[in-house]
Order: sequence, then structure tokens, then C-alpha cells
Amino acid sequence: MQHIDANAMELKEKVVNIGRVTKVVKGGKHFRFSALVVVGDENGHVGAGNGKSMEIPDAIRKGVDDAKKNLIEVPLVNTTIPHEVLGVYGAGKVLLKPAGPGTGVIAGGPVRAVLELSGIRDIYTKSIGTNNPTNMVNATLAGLASLKNAEKVAALRGKSVEEITG
Repeated sequence: MQHIDANAMELKEKVVNIGRVTKVVKGGKHFRFSALVVVGDENGHVGAGNGKSMEIPDAIRKGVDDAKKNLIEVPLVNTTIPHEVLGVYGAGKVLLKPAGPGTGVIAGGPVRAVLELSGIRDIYTKSIGTNNPTNMVNATLAGLASLKNAEKVAALRGKSVEEITG
């Protein structure tokens, strides 16, 4: 997998979840905040990251920095994905199905954020298992990372695109 340079792209960011983390110590409670952030250029690149800090803006900034390090490339066919795929991460499973033009993004909160920032405009999704935002985002990214377009499959098999698509 090649490294994607985040500095060369115009990335948008979306905060998916902010959680308050409490550590109980002898002197009382220490509060911190964790932020789950998704970044993407709406043109086939998307990534997610976690940040944790005493202040919410710092946690978001750290999450964005982490997400930029974890960018993946998503193969697109016009405004949808090339084929159906099931992304799995932990207890979270996300089924991604291609849809015709004009369908829109049929997805729940965390999954929708990833798909919109990746540039997908028409897709059906179904979340199976957990509704934990972290697992849902990571399952969606796992599904998108496992997608292959016709050119990649043809290269792996040593055939031409016409032989595979028929």
C-alpha cells in the first residue's frame, strides 16, 4: 500500500463522536475528551483518526492529524462503488452495496460521514452488529479498503479488462 500525501490535498473534516473519559483517582476525577474524526477530499481519499486531550479542540486537532496519517484510496465507478462488500471490524459489520445514479447515500451517522467524505454519492448500506461509532467507522473503512476495480482485478489475473467484464 503506497503512502498518500495529505499535504497535497484539500481535505475536509467531520467530527463523528466526542466522548468524555473519566479517570477516578484518590484526589477526585480527571476528565479528558476523546474525539473520533473523519477526513476526506470527496474524490476517492478518506481516513479516520482518534485524538485525546484535556480540551475538546485539542482532541479534535489530534484526531485530524491521526486521520491524515491513515488515508486510504477508494476506487469509484462514477458516483458509487464497483461491487458489494462487507466490512468487518470488531463486532461492527457494515454491508456496502452499489446503487444507481440519483439514489443518494442511504446510511446511518458514522457510516454516512465516511462515505460522504470519500466522494461516494450513491450507495446502500446496512449496519450489522454494534452501533459503536469507532467500530462502525473502522468497519466502513475496512470495506472500502478491500474494494477492487476492474483494472486491478485484470492486472492480478493477467488478463485484459474486456476479458473480465465480458
